[in-house]
Amino acid sequence: MIKYDKLWETMKAKGITKYMLHKEYHFSKSLIHRLQNNEGVSMNTINTLCNILNCNIEDIAAHYKD
Repeated sequence: MIKYDKLWETMKAKGITKYMLHKEYHFSKSLIHRLQNNEGVSMNTINTLCNILNCNIEDIAAHYKD
């Protein structure tokens, strides 16, 4: 299972809010909901988040064995 708990920590450290993801970076509310619920998202989404936050994948997501 992929969990995005680190995403919220990284966003807080970088001063980016969920509201900013929606309004400034045009993330849909449903995409933000999928991230909040650790549901599947595309690698393009992960790439975009890494670019926005200027970070690596491991700063956004972690893999946990099912």
